[in-house]
Amino acid sequence: MASAPAYSTPTDAAAGTSAAAVVGPASVLGPGSGSAFGTFGELLQGALPHPQGDFLVTFPLARWATARFHPSPGRPGVQVRPAHKAKSRRVAEAVLAALGTADGGLLEVAGDLPEGKGLASSSADLVATVRAVGAAHGREFTPAETEDFLRGIEPADGVMYDEIVAFHHREVRLGHRLGVLPPLTVVAHDEGGQVDTVAHNRGARAIDATDREEYALLLDRLTGAVARGDLQEVGAVATRSAEMNAHRRRRAGFGQLHALCREVDGLGLVLAHSGTMLGVLLEANDPALASKTEHIRAGCAALGGEVSVHRSLGADDSWSPTAAPAHPTELEI
Repeated sequence: MASAPAYSTPTDAAAGTSAAAVVGPASVLGPGSGSAFGTFGELLQGALPHPQGDFLVTFPLARWATARFHPSPGRPGVQVRPAHKAKSRRVAEAVLAALGTADGGLLEVAGDLPEGKGLASSSADLVATVRAVGAAHGREFTPAETEDFLRGIEPADGVMYDEIVAFHHREVRLGHRLGVLPPLTVVAHDEGGQVDTVAHNRGARAIDATDREEYALLLDRLTGAVARGDLQEVGAVATRSAEMNAHRRRRAGFGQLHALCREVDGLGLVLAHSGTMLGVLLEANDPALASKTEHIRAGCAALGGEVSVHRSLGADDSWSPTAAPAHPTELEI
């Protein structure tokens, strides 16, 4: 297994403890910043053979949401920019309530995660907001406390955890930690348009018992593969997850991307299950990475849409949840 990344240090709150219960009176320190990475779709997404078994496995991505909160002592209410980030405003208000303050402020949300593409832009906005409001009041929230703030706003990805995790997105609850992998490259085709995460989850077709059993086996396989650093097995599981999803939701270009993956001897396919992107997974240190990337770009030309290249976060990467990230958003290969 790869060595642990130097991300922020995650510590989980005690089971059953709400964020509101563990926070004391707030003191304003000044403007606070927060950031959160996205995830390139999911290495695996499905449902386990028990009630409330819906889950996903994150794939941390070097693209970011950022937030900055400017407290307004003595003035209630939160103003958010851009104005359509209403869910970020709601989570900022929840944090302020937990801090025990009636003061409001200005919340500015930015970053380079496109909306509706399956890169966890909304979840990253919310996590960055929790961190920014906390930082403005001298508070740092654990991942479990952050879950409490997000729960009830929308189904969320597990981007409050600084590693690959199995996450119950509908319940906004950690399943288990898998660990980290070396940085990987994703050459992605975007079929276009946007997917609303809330609407997608509300209208998703039920997963039958047979598929639930297979998803449980795939999760066991992926857990072991990440622990061993077995990239071929990670790619095989991610590909099978994409195949199973394709039976329930047609994906433009699936066959072409699958063929291109085989042609360049890629690790597998990785899918934004509730988004618009499907990518070929490659080793970032592959000496033939540039030529493989160009082969995939050329092969996607007939599909239309856009092709982009991304880098996953992995071992030895370093970033701070309260500072501007320094990683590239799209690789130049």
